[in-house]
Parts: sequence; C-alpha cells; structure tokens
Amino acid sequence: MKTVNNKRPIRVGVIGVGRGSGFASGATDLVGMKLVALCDTWKDKLREAGKKFGVATYTDYDKFLEHDMDAVVLANYCHQHAPFAVKALDAGFHVMSECAACHTMAEGVALARAVERSKRIYMFAENYPYSAYNQEMRRLYLAGRVGKFVYGEGEYVHPDPADVTMARSCGYNHWRNWLPWGVYYCTHAIAPVMFITDTIPVSVSAFVVPHDFDDPEQTETVRRTDIAGALMLKMDNGAIVKALQGSLRGHGNFVRIHGNCGLMENCRTGDKSFLRVWREPWEKNPGEPVEQIYMPDFPTHHGLAMKTGHSGGDFFTNFHFAEAIRSGRQPYLDVYRGLAMSMCGIQGWRSALAGSAPMEIPDFRKEAVRKKYENDVFSPDPSRPGHVSSSILGEIKPSKKALAFSRAVWRKQGYKGK
Repeated sequence: MKTVNNKRPIRVGVIGVGRGSGFASGATDLVGMKLVALCDTWKDKLREAGKKFGVATYTDYDKFLEHDMDAVVLANYCHQHAPFAVKALDAGFHVMSECAACHTMAEGVALARAVERSKRIYMFAENYPYSAYNQEMRRLYLAGRVGKFVYGEGEYVHPDPADVTMARSCGYNHWRNWLPWGVYYCTHAIAPVMFITDTIPVSVSAFVVPHDFDDPEQTETVRRTDIAGALMLKMDNGAIVKALQGSLRGHGNFVRIHGNCGLMENCRTGDKSFLRVWREPWEKNPGEPVEQIYMPDFPTHHGLAMKTGHSGGDFFTNFHFAEAIRSGRQPYLDVYRGLAMSMCGIQGWRSALAGSAPMEIPDFRKEAVRKKYENDVFSPDPSRPGHVSSSILGEIKPSKKALAFSRAVWRKQGYKGK
C-alpha cells in the first residue's frame, strides 16, 4: 500500500493529455501536488505534453502504474473510466476520475467494491458544483434560506458547429460519435443540484429529442445520436429534478432550486454567474428585499479559483482531491455520489428505450443491492457484444459527404485513424 508523506507534494500521474492537460496544469504546489507522469495512446499529443510539462510519458497504462507516484487522475475516454480506476485502486493509488464514473451498472458495482477493498481515496471530478454561484447556493440552502428542497433544474446545453464537434471527436467510433450524450452526459446538470441540496436521485425517467436530419451539427458529422435529453429524477427527499443536456441551441449552464419558502437560480441573461434569490413578500424577513441579484465570491481561495477553467471548478477538484488524500477522509464527491449521478445516464437510456418508463437508481453503498447489477452490461458502445441502439430512432448511418468532411477535420488534428 502506498502512503502519502504530508511534508512533500502528492505525486500525481494523469492519463489522457487532452482534457487531462487541465488537471496536469493544476497539479501544482498551490494545492500540494506535483505532476510526475502522463499516459496516452496518441503518441504525437503525448510527446508534446511531455515536453510541455517536463515529466515521464507512457503509452502503456500498466507501465504507467509502475511509476513512483501517489495518485492517478483519469481523463481518458468517458466510457472507459471505471476499469482504469479499478486497476489503479488495486495497485494502491488514490484516484480522481472524470465523468462518468462508470459506463455500465456492472462497472459501477466493480468500482464501488474496489474503493472499499483498497481503502484508497476516490474522488469524482465533477467540477460544475464548484462554480461560485453553486457554492453560494449550497451555503444559503444549508442555512435554511429557501426552506426544504422541493423542485430543481439543472442544464448543460452545448451546441457547436460541425467542424468543432468533429475536431474533438477524432475517429468514427470515438465515444462522442455514438454515446447518447443527451442522456448519458448528465452529471454536469445533476451534480450541482445534488451538491446544493444534499440529495441523491432514486429514480429516473428520460425523454429524448430525436436526431434532427435538418440540423447541420447532425447531418455534417458522423454522430449517430439524438439532439438532447431531459431526465426527470425523483430524489431521496421526495423532490423532483429536471436535468436537461444536449446540443440544443442556446449554449449555457443553469441551476434552479425551489424550496418551500424561496427560490435560487443563476441568471439566464447578461453575466450568468450572477445569482438570483427570491423570497415571497409574506415570507421574507423584515427589511429583506423580495429579490436579490448579485455576483457571489468563492467562499475560499477566490483569487486562485478565478484563474482556472470551468468557472473555478478545475481548481476545486484538484484542491479537494489533495485535501482528501492528506486527511484520509473521502471527499464530498465520493464514489457513491459519482455512481448515483452516472447511473442516471445508464438507467436514463434504459428508460428512453422503454418509452420513458421510470427506472431505479440503486444505492451502491449496499452490497445486497449491488449483487442485482453485478452482471448488468447494458450499453450502446458499438464495440461491445449485444449493444443497444445509440438513438431512439434506431441505427443512423452518416452520409458519405459527412464522413469525408469528418475525416478532413480529423487529419487537421493529426489523427491518422479512420
């Protein structure tokens, strides 16, 4: 078992030099970390990153895990995190994993068991809860400002032009081209609501906006998926949450929290980092305005957070991971919360293919519950036997023109595959 010397930086290795470069840049003495190794199978990109950061590089994950380090950050492909996490945990490393925590229910079971077996720290690197307005809403909610949580909304809407979409999705079977991401890529919408209210989803029903054959973002790319998904969640306190994500027009992130005596939300117009708090005239305190709109600061480390990506979230994921390792206590975004929100995507897609029927979000803290799902490999991954469709419309075949366009974009990125 590897132990951490609290008098020296936590030595970190990062797998994935695309999104992983953000974690690599943040693994500094500001959070008590030191980057020591990188791993990726894209050799040209890995070579560039190795020179930039001046650290050891590996194309073989097993060799990477032999490097002298304390912790591993997983920023590899979205559908591959759990098996890599299990291997790192079993090798004695602390793990921070990008979204999603698991791609199948069986992988979720294996991951929960691995964290418990290893007694290592596992952090789910969901950065959206750590924007200043979400941290402020958590503070206000825990102080009782809006009362009991009854309804919430989270949105992650992210359209792009076709060339940008393909530039980040190199290869016909890149996960972004087949994953029903309007349903599966749901943690950015769900995590802030969970974080603010301390609630966990227990069931999901999914509704899908189907593939649009008149939308260039769809027809000019090799994406075989639908436009967007809306998940309706029931939380463990009885509250209802709508989580919306996908390629709808109107880029942005939005969080709304309705309590039984108030409302909190980030603003829809202007600077969307502003927070709006509303209290009805008959329920507000004397002298308190009915409506307040203001720009909150980060509760701690404001200056450092302002310099990092994803509205400060990238700083706080590294910071809380390091704090958890040093304290020996699992972080707030632990494996069970990471699995709960990730399973909303898996079970949500099951729901969508079953006519939006409600599906349970099981509690993987309980071994008796995990046993039910340990062999559940439901997945739309085309490389897996028995995979399900990536669209509610069935199999979608990109045109020859879309494939030629996509390959031209991939070549510009230095990608040499198909």
